[in-house]
Amino acid sequence: MTTAAPAGAMPAAPAAVPFMERLRAQPKLPLIVGAAALVAAAAAFMLWSRAPDYKVLYTNVSDRDGGAIIASLTQMNVPYKFAEGGSAILIAADKVPEVRLKLAAQGLPKGGGVGFELMDNQKFGTSQFAEQVNYQRGLEGELARSIESIGTVESARVHLALPKPSLFVREQKKPSASVVLSLHRGRGIDEGQVSAIVHMISSSVPELDPKSVTVVDQRGNLLSAANAGARGLDVSQLKYAQEIEQGYIRRIEAILQPILGASNVRAQLAADIDFSVVERTEEKFAPNQDPRNAAVRSVQSSESNQLGATPPGGVPGALSNQPPTNPSAPINAPRPANGPANGATPPGAATTTTATTSTAPAGPSSSRKDSTTNYELDRSIRHVQQGAGAIKRLSVAVVVNNLAGADGKSRALAPAEVEQIRNLVKEAMGYSQERGDSLNVLNSAFARDGQDEPQAEVPLWKDRDNIELAKSIGQYLLLGVLALFAWFAVFRPLLRKHLAPPPSATPEAAPAAAVAADPDDEASAAQLSALQREAERRQADLDYVQQTAEQDPRLVATLIKHWMNP
Repeated sequence: MTTAAPAGAMPAAPAAVPFMERLRAQPKLPLIVGAAALVAAAAAFMLWSRAPDYKVLYTNVSDRDGGAIIASLTQMNVPYKFAEGGSAILIAADKVPEVRLKLAAQGLPKGGGVGFELMDNQKFGTSQFAEQVNYQRGLEGELARSIESIGTVESARVHLALPKPSLFVREQKKPSASVVLSLHRGRGIDEGQVSAIVHMISSSVPELDPKSVTVVDQRGNLLSAANAGARGLDVSQLKYAQEIEQGYIRRIEAILQPILGASNVRAQLAADIDFSVVERTEEKFAPNQDPRNAAVRSVQSSESNQLGATPPGGVPGALSNQPPTNPSAPINAPRPANGPANGATPPGAATTTTATTSTAPAGPSSSRKDSTTNYELDRSIRHVQQGAGAIKRLSVAVVVNNLAGADGKSRALAPAEVEQIRNLVKEAMGYSQERGDSLNVLNSAFARDGQDEPQAEVPLWKDRDNIELAKSIGQYLLLGVLALFAWFAVFRPLLRKHLAPPPSATPEAAPAAAVAADPDDEASAAQLSALQREAERRQADLDYVQQTAEQDPRLVATLIKHWMNP
């Protein structure tokens, strides 16, 4: 039964054409969609395979430096990303050197310390204590920056203890310093670098002794204890000894290799080097061998003479200090012939005196003569200062391989050949018997090891180049396999299904065609009328549904929800 539509109702909209029927109507559309999807997948894979390799630009930067670096990267249009929880900034590997130079030109990263730029903004009225503190902070920051320029050091902190100067010598104190190093991950620092850091700091601070500088790493290991003061050794001394030994070894091998072959001689040398610094002053006195040619330095002579009575002597006292009395002569002399008695001379008479010579002994006499002559002595002063690094003794060992004979077999060297080699080595090393050098030359066949034998060829499947090539080929093969899978498993069945030729006639049109072919057949007419009635009933149902949807859409929505949620 056909239900008529109301007079004021809008004409019913045509039923929506299913999507599959649209695809059937346009057989080329699935092919275009499949080709576009395949091209998109290929482009995505190529972009993924050509993605830039990101490397670390900076790590462990402060928040302030990180923000400044990100702002600079944004201005330069450099893509970046974070790693290690945001503590590392990564950019494309080919742009790392260029970006680092540009950021360094901008003064990034600045780091946590400050240098002498702290003194640029001094305020008026700053106290002397504040100036001293700012100077110390600036000096510590500059030293930290200098230490951070070393390749193995990631960051550094320097602490200086600068005592106040005092006018009293006894109260003066020496400054000291402490350094904390943070090394790069997986990197180490050797004793030479530690010694360089210590001497750099001690040279930057006045009156700072290198022994007063302490160096510690981020794990709390004391690095300054390995310096020369701890064991009495210096890295430069050990390095100098190694250079001396290697130099002698190269000289010995260089003179023997042209004769014996590069692989037929091995030499080792041990050098005993004296690193002590000796300063000696000698003064020697030698006697004068020829007094006639000797130089007189000084002459001292003393002469003493004494004649007459014996000088006073005896025990000191009053008697010994009295002058001597006049001597009394005995009256026993003969009386003269023409004189008066008793020897008296008459007045006015000439007196004739007759001298009588006696052989009495001479009076007291004393004489003394001293003479002292000082000559210049032969003296020689010798000042000798012997520097460190003198060679005390050399010990050399040389091993020579057997030579190849005329028949192809190895032969031992003759004693004359060994002696010739020994003489060449002595000349090359500067052999000194007085110094106690020793030399040992041994001729023996060398044992063959893996280095002498030809190395086995590496299989193709273990070669690194082949492995990398296989990885590259595998990527493209995977892309091809995915494309083939998408074609045969998805797109091809869809194309076959939707591009199949349409049927020659619909089931409803077949009976009509049959009736049209034979209109006198009663069965065909009855079938045609039944089909027409079914079509009219479907059309009436569609009209009723459309009318109901227009009049009461809430009912239709409730019905659809009931269908969707049984």
